[in-house]
Amino acid sequence: MADLTNALAAARNALTTEIAALEKFSHGLDEKLSDALDLLVNVKGHVVITGLGKSGLVGAKISATLASTGTPSFFMHAADALHGDSGALTPDDLLIAISNSGETTEVVAIAKMAKQWGNKVIAITAKHESSLATTADALLNIAFDKEADPLNLAPTTSTTLTIALGDALASALMEHKNFTSADFGKRHPGGSLGKATNK
Repeated sequence: MADLTNALAAARNALTTEIAALEKFSHGLDEKLSDALDLLVNVKGHVVITGLGKSGLVGAKISATLASTGTPSFFMHAADALHGDSGALTPDDLLIAISNSGETTEVVAIAKMAKQWGNKVIAITAKHESSLATTADALLNIAFDKEADPLNLAPTTSTTLTIALGDALASALMEHKNFTSADFGKRHPGGSLGKATNK
């Protein structure tokens, strides 16, 4: 059997690194979320989420969570947005743009375009002085000490913080809207969740 000592140590380190980052982020959470939540609770249209790469994949999940919990939302791939998909953005929509570096060319471009069109923009980034952060109306700063992989390169801590932040936003909006299990059931007619909430 292969010696997995180092591999298991790396696995444990990944989890402890991400847990520590989440605990650090949770401090002063009210102050961190208040500006973004103030924009989100007043959206008349959709919450449109954009990103590229791993940030895009996480953004798609956040959008799906919002849509299923009472906040109309869809994901718009940042590259596709620059090739016509931005036409899906209406004047009543709000854009959440995700980029760990805050300098992803396509994400910054669609954020600036949305601002020019009069849409509110929320940035999720680890760099508070980045192009994306300075473009946005509200900043959700996911600053962290290190990624969780052995090379400190793969999107690990950053994506964990982003997806947890999305869950936090969805939970806050559910509470604000008095979203009930019956409301949840209406959106989940199929599968085990549907059976559990539509009894």
